[in-house]
Order: sequence, then structure tokens, then C-alpha cells
Amino acid sequence: MTAYLIRRFVTSLIVILGIAFVTFGMTHIIAPSPGRSILGDRASIAAVNAFNKAHGYDRPVWDQFASYIWQLLHGNLGQSYKLNQSVDSLIAENAPHSMWLSGSALVLSILIAIPLGVFQAVKRNSIGDQAATAAAFTAYSMPQNFLGIILLGVFATTLHIFPAEASQSEGIVPYMLAFRANFLPIATLTITAVAGYSRYMRSSGLDALAQDYIRLAKAKGLSNGRVLRRHLLRNAILPMVTLIGLSIPVLLGGNLIVEYLFNSHGLGLLFINELGNEDFPTVIALTLLGGIATVVGNFIADVALTVADPRIRIN
Repeated sequence: MTAYLIRRFVTSLIVILGIAFVTFGMTHIIAPSPGRSILGDRASIAAVNAFNKAHGYDRPVWDQFASYIWQLLHGNLGQSYKLNQSVDSLIAENAPHSMWLSGSALVLSILIAIPLGVFQAVKRNSIGDQAATAAAFTAYSMPQNFLGIILLGVFATTLHIFPAEASQSEGIVPYMLAFRANFLPIATLTITAVAGYSRYMRSSGLDALAQDYIRLAKAKGLSNGRVLRRHLLRNAILPMVTLIGLSIPVLLGGNLIVEYLFNSHGLGLLFINELGNEDFPTVIALTLLGGIATVVGNFIADVALTVADPRIRIN
């Protein structure tokens, strides 16, 4: 098990290095002259050249990339020239809001989707299963921005139950306590996640119900509740571990739309704003952060699955 985890950790580091190279290279392809992009079209050639030289943009690309990796290893994500602020501080200010939205949606979706998927597997082809399937397919196929607009129109504009805008509190504690203001963005993320998780859990539950150990447990006279808890759920939930780990960055990606739609000051809204401002150091850092979240989520899922399933440890 230890050797397996070490290999996965080394592989993850290599993938992160590749992500850093790709994002760094794409940004330089889009903006060959960072000085021109940052200073604007009206800046003189002399000013642009002086800016590029002062910040090392006149050096060879490989030299710039090596310097970029060196700075990353020292925890320096760069400087936002548009906002005149370090990228580290920008992320520190906005990350807690995004993590609260994504974390709340993830926990709620798991608590709803797993029992719902088990119910659908046990009650296959029943009215409840068909209704849940129709609702899941509708929510899963619906664009997230459209779902958010529907929730805004119904609960904010028509019924006036919840505010149309997420909490504007800067501190994380007031932001977390603003339940009504953050209800709609969390609900938008949760509904989409539940639709995917429940379908996956239903399929995994149906596969488990077809196994011989379920028939044997029933033949021994175990109650349905005990069969579900100790045999079906314990085995059917294993594939969900991987799915949940991989969906963490998906939820963060969903914040791009949800935070913009509900004006929630998090990493998603920051990315959209700075992309429009051509603030490339910030865009590179946030893109790299999303890639790292994907790799870390995958690694955590592998570790959790290895701990939960003894067969993987044996193999």
C-alpha cells in the first residue's frame, strides 16, 4: 500500500508540473508581450520594453518558466499588476467564500444523493424511482446558469423568499452565517451535483443487488435494513468515493458560473473579472490552482478507496 501511494504521489507531482507548463505556455501564446497587455495599447514601445525587462519578460521562455517554478516552490504566485496586489493575498481573500459554497454543496449533495440512489435501486421501476430519474435527468441536462436563473426568478424575484445576491460580507464567519443570502447559490450547485451522484449511486446499487453475497445475506434471514446497511451500501458506495474526489474541482469550476450569477466574491468571480482585465499572473495562478485541485482530489480519492477496499491493498 505504501509503495502504491508513493507512486501515486510522484505521478501527481509530475502532472502538476505538466499543468504548470501548459498554463504558462498558453498564456504566453495568447499574450506574447505581457507588458503591452498590462500597460495597454496607448503605452509607448519604450515603456513596454522597460516593463518587460524589469519583470523578466524579455528573457527566453524556458528561463521564465524555470523562474516561475522556482517562485511557486517558495509559495509566490506572482503579482497582480491590474490590482496592484499579490496573487497570494487575492486567493487568501476569496478562497474561503468559494470553499464554503463548494463544501456546503458537496456535503448536502452526498447526504441527499446516496440515500436517494439506494432508494431508487431498491425500488427499481417504481413510481418513486421513475419520478426521481426524471427529475435527475432534467437537472443534470440543464445548464447551470439556466438553473440559477430559474431559482432567482422563482425564489428571489417572484416569491421574495431569498435575496438575489449572495452575501457581500468580507469575513468568512459572517459569510457562513448569512444563510438566506447564500441559499440560492448553494442550492444551484447542490441540485446539479445530486442529479449526477444519485444516478451513479443507483447504478452502483443495482450492480450490488445482483451479487451473490446479497442473495446469501437475504437467505440467512437478515433484515432488509441490515442487508442495505452492511452489504449493499458498504459495497455500492466504493465507486462513489472516486466520483466524489474527482467532482471537487468540478464544483469549483461550477463556482465560475454561480459566483458570477449571484455576485459572490470568490475565486470564480475573481477569475472571470481578471480574465476580462487580462490580468495574466492572476489567471495563471487560478488556472494552476484548479489543476492542482483536480490532481489532489484524484489522489485523495485513491487514498480513500485504498483504505476502504482491502482488495486494492492486497493487489
